[in-house]
Formats: sequence, structure tokens, C-alpha cells
Amino acid sequence: MKTGHNALLAGLLAATALAAPGTALAGTASRASTLEARLEKLEEEMASLRAELAEARATNAQANARADAANTRADAAVAQSENALQKVAAIENRPVPAPQPDGFRSGATTIKLGGYLKLVASNTRFSNGSVATNTLGRDFYLPQTIPTTMGGRGFSSQDFTAKQTRLWLNLDTQVSGHTIQGYLETDFQTTASAAQSVAAGGSQRTTNGYTLALRRAYMQVGRFTFGQDWSTFQYAAALPESTDYVGGAEGTVFVRQPLIRYTAPLSRHLTLNLGIENPESALVTAGATATLESGTDRMPDFTARIVYSRKRGEISLAGLLRQVRGESTDSALVNNVTSAGAVGTGLTATGLGGSIAGKLFLNGSKSSDIRFMATYGQGIGRYVGLNFAPDAVYNPATNSLTNVNTFAALVAARLSITRRMRVNIMGSYQDDRYDKALTLSQISGLNKKAWSAAANLFYSPVKNIDLGLEYRHGERTVANSAAASGEATGQLDRVEFAAKYSF
Repeated sequence: MKTGHNALLAGLLAATALAAPGTALAGTASRASTLEARLEKLEEEMASLRAELAEARATNAQANARADAANTRADAAVAQSENALQKVAAIENRPVPAPQPDGFRSGATTIKLGGYLKLVASNTRFSNGSVATNTLGRDFYLPQTIPTTMGGRGFSSQDFTAKQTRLWLNLDTQVSGHTIQGYLETDFQTTASAAQSVAAGGSQRTTNGYTLALRRAYMQVGRFTFGQDWSTFQYAAALPESTDYVGGAEGTVFVRQPLIRYTAPLSRHLTLNLGIENPESALVTAGATATLESGTDRMPDFTARIVYSRKRGEISLAGLLRQVRGESTDSALVNNVTSAGAVGTGLTATGLGGSIAGKLFLNGSKSSDIRFMATYGQGIGRYVGLNFAPDAVYNPATNSLTNVNTFAALVAARLSITRRMRVNIMGSYQDDRYDKALTLSQISGLNKKAWSAAANLFYSPVKNIDLGLEYRHGERTVANSAAASGEATGQLDRVEFAAKYSF
């Protein structure tokens, strides 16, 4: 039994010995396969790492290239900035040129030229009679020229003129630390030779030549003005913007004459003007209509005006005191022109008047405003409405000068529509009352009333060009002993175009 058991054990050992090498070989093969797999995976990872490394190197190279380019641009910008700074420094180090004054110099005087070129084309309808060619009533609105012929036929006219063209010089001279200023202004409208001929410069048939006429010429030294200017009694800023030469003539004070004026600022907003001005009496003889400039005045006209100014506008109060004087031979007026050497009796009357006027701005840009003037007095006829009424009437029956009372008013509105377009609306009126001692036949033919209204549209395509279209209606009333009402009237209707170039 024991022997059998040993034999079985020996057989198992032998079988185990035979099987052991095969098992060992199988384990070795399995490990090799695992190692190969791990090696392949490692190689794949190495390849991936190499690719990532290559990509990182490429990205780094691009970044370096961009950095180099940025550095290059920065260096260029720095260089450009330094160059610009050098140029700025060079400019700043240059001496600043002195500002060039307007105009030109002649010695110590600066001279500036200004003015405007103006064309006016008008079509006018007069209701009761005609107006002669080459007269002022054809050139601009002058109420005393409106025909009042009873039963007269209507008359129409078409006129073109450039007479209102204006030239002026501004003068400024420095003398011993003081400034002397001068002003000279001319146009072709106010020439004394209203009816032009070929000998006088050319008619409308040929060359339309007109004489240059003086408007204003004065010098200012300190607070004094010496020369010819608007009367101190007039507030020129109230004149409306119009295609017409004046615009509402009957309602405004309108006089240019030689004067001496003293101007004194009383405060920041208040200015006083005192003047002594050229006297001239405008007289008519009862029963006649011709106005006589006596030329025998012996006292200047005294004027005063005070102006209150603020940002929104200004108000003017003016006064006039004068002596109206004429000479008579106890039955007729005489003067040193028509009766040279005649010795007559001096006749006088007192002229006294007041005027309130102003301009009120409607907006902050001052492109829209209201302008107005109201005037009243006796013996002030030549100052108002371009001498629409006389200063006084000589009455041969009493050998005296009788008073004429005058009231006049003007109002105008300037309304800006756009920066280049504006509308002006205006109305004016004058009423003259003669002494009750004069009969209707003694004042027949003399002006009693006038009024007008107008509206226009102005367009300025550029700064220096103004184009305007205006319609105006005006009426004149005169005393007329032949009329049942004691008056005769005439009307004017005018459409007018104006083109102006200012320089």
C-alpha cells in the first residue's frame, strides 16, 4: 500500500516537472505582449508631445515675430512723436507775426474802404397823374411827389437804377497817443442834378452817368464830432430794412447836415449827445406851394439826444430847439438868393420838437427786432419826412410867420425766418396842421397827410449778397380849395426788387 502511494507521488512529480517549463514560457509571452503595448502607447504619447512641442515652438515664433513688429512700430511711433515735438517746438519758437489791420496805411493813418453796389428795379402805379422821368419820385418812395390831380389818369412806370450805390472811407490816425477818426460817405442818389443830360454825365438813353454826391463827412476827436452827419435829432437805427432808399419816409426824422456834437457817457448804459447844427428855414408863402430856403438864419439849431442801451435794445429821447427866420418886404418873402442885396424885415418863429425812438431785439441773436419812432413839434417841417411840410407859412396879410404843427410815426418789424431769410413789415404816417388863421385857399396845394405800408422778403445766399422783393402802398393828401372836402389825394403802388453786394 505504501509502495503504491509512493509510486503515485513519483508520477505526479514527474508530470509536474514536465508541465512547469510550458507554464513558464506562457507567462513570458504574456509579459512581452504587455510591454510592446506599453511601448507603442509611449511612442504615441512621445509623438503627441513632439507635435505639441512643435506647435508651441511655432506659436512662440509667431508671438516673437509680432512682438518684434510691435517693437518696430513703437520705435517708429516714438521717432515720429519726437519729430513732431521738434516741429512744434520750432513753430512755438518762431516770433508771432503782428496781426494785419484791415485796410491800408498812409503814414500814420489807417484807411478802410467800404460800401455796396446796389441795383433797384421798380414797377410803379400812380393813381392820379404822372411823375416826370429822372426825378426823385421815380427813384425811391417820396410821398410829396405822389400826384394828386383831381380826375387825373393813372400812370405806370418801370425804372432801373444803380444810383443808390454807396462808397465810404474810414480813417484812423494816431497822433501823440490820441486817436483821430474820420468818415467820408458818398452815393449817386442825392446829386443836385436830378435831371441828367448828356452834358451832365449821360442820360438814360445812353450811358446813365450820375454825379457823385456827399452824404456824410466828419471827424471825431475825443468826445467831439465835427463835420456833416445825421442830425443829433435823428435816431438812424430806427430806419427799416427796405429795398427803398429810406423806407417809410413820411414817418421818420431824416436830415444830414453840418454840425458840432459833443458825446458824453453818463453811465454804463446812458449816453448824452448835444449838438449845434446848420440852420436853414423852409418857408412857403400863403397861396403858393414853392418852398423857399431863406438863407437868412442867424442862429444854429440846438439838438440833444439821450440814449439808454441794454442787451435787449435801446431807447432814444431827442429834442430840437431852433429859430425859424425869414425876411420880407412887408408883402413878400425875400432871400439872399432871389433878391440879392434886398433889405427886408426879419421875421422869426420858434421851432420846438421832441422825438422818441428805439430798437428792441426779439431774440438773443438779435436777428429779429421791432423799430419805432414818434415825433411831434412845431416849426420842424424840414427835419421830418424829407421836408414833407414847411417849417412855417408866411402870411402877407399880417406880415408874419404862422406855425405848422407836425406829427409823424414809424414802426417796423424785422423777423428772421432762417439764417439766410428774413421778412420786414413797416408802416409810417405824418399829419401836418396849419395855423387856423390861414384860410383854405391860402394853404391849397400844401401837404397835409401821408401814410404808407410795405412788406418785403430778403434772401442772403452768401454773407455779402442781399436780394429783396418789396411791395409798398402809399397815399398823399393835400389841401385843395377846389374840392368839396377841401382835400385831394393820390395813391402809389410799387413792386420793387433790389440786389446789393456789400464790401
